[in-house]
Amino acid sequence: MSHDARRYFSLPSPFPMKRGGELHGARVAFETWGALSDARDNALLILTGLSPSAHAASNEQDPSPGWWEAMIGPGKAIDTDRWFVICVNSLGSDKGSTCPASIDPATGEPYRLSFPELALEDVANAAHAAVSSLGIEQLACLVGCSMGGMSALAYMLLHPGSVRTHISVDTAPQAQPFAIAIRSLQREAIRLDPQWNNGRYDDAHYPETGMSIARKLGVITYRSAMEWNGRFARIRLDAEQRDDDVPFGFEFQVESYLEGHAQRFVRTFDPNSYLYLSRASDWFDISEYGEGSIQAGLERIRVQQALVIGVSTDILFPLEQQEQIAAGLEAAGAAVEFVALDSPQGHDAFLVDIENYSRAIGGFLDRL
Repeated sequence: MSHDARRYFSLPSPFPMKRGGELHGARVAFETWGALSDARDNALLILTGLSPSAHAASNEQDPSPGWWEAMIGPGKAIDTDRWFVICVNSLGSDKGSTCPASIDPATGEPYRLSFPELALEDVANAAHAAVSSLGIEQLACLVGCSMGGMSALAYMLLHPGSVRTHISVDTAPQAQPFAIAIRSLQREAIRLDPQWNNGRYDDAHYPETGMSIARKLGVITYRSAMEWNGRFARIRLDAEQRDDDVPFGFEFQVESYLEGHAQRFVRTFDPNSYLYLSRASDWFDISEYGEGSIQAGLERIRVQQALVIGVSTDILFPLEQQEQIAAGLEAAGAAVEFVALDSPQGHDAFLVDIENYSRAIGGFLDRL
């Protein structure tokens, strides 16, 4: 896989972290598409969910399809003939940015669990520093998906005036107990895998079982019961697909589907990075900026226009939470469009139901 499209921005050193501690010699990875205008007023930044890299779409340097390939490019909803698109890999993610798997310059060893506690505010500040380094004082649009939507709220709060318009995709102003409970179980599965070894694993001793269960829990909650019913019903595996020697082994198609997903994921993500980013998602709470009120926190954000999209089948980031964001931004003086979709794919709909998301996002950007 070619990473030639990946560029790096060195963060100011030391880089202070919200919850204490600091990073030295840290960096974030990013990729870009399109051209920055002479006035530097056409920049669109995308902040990602927990696991994606900065490779949101193919480009000349890296023709492999990106995680939002159908959304970004010439003539697509996020039109790279018009916008200069930047996607930053979250601080703490192992897709090129400084993370727990990176070498700590103080010791010459990987940070592992000595990496400072990570908050989504740190993710936001690192992304803002990268954007500023490109000579961009104000983004034309800030797009945040899932965890990146929470990072985007932090970005706008911490850097007033740095964003003109905002697109909020399948996210929330704070994690709900259900989402925290699921992520807690995902982290527990990793922590209880003996191979995790308090974060001191290597390629030969990798917490494969823990990461596999964490991914399966993720896939189950990123989709919806409606989709599972439609795709698998109660279809059983053929005899040759079953291992009848394993007690209580896989019997249903949905089980082997999840297993396939898990196997494709486990060694592509650093377990400690997963733990840090997962906990950062639980910690984020915009009401910290509004004396305990979500609405008051959101009302401190200043953007001209916003599009808030959610999907009725999302159990991790339910539609009510997107309604809260829309109401808060509107109360803060933004012209807000709220789009509620009925895609059956649940939280992952923004990656799958491209037709409906393209119509909403492309339409909003066309009107700017």
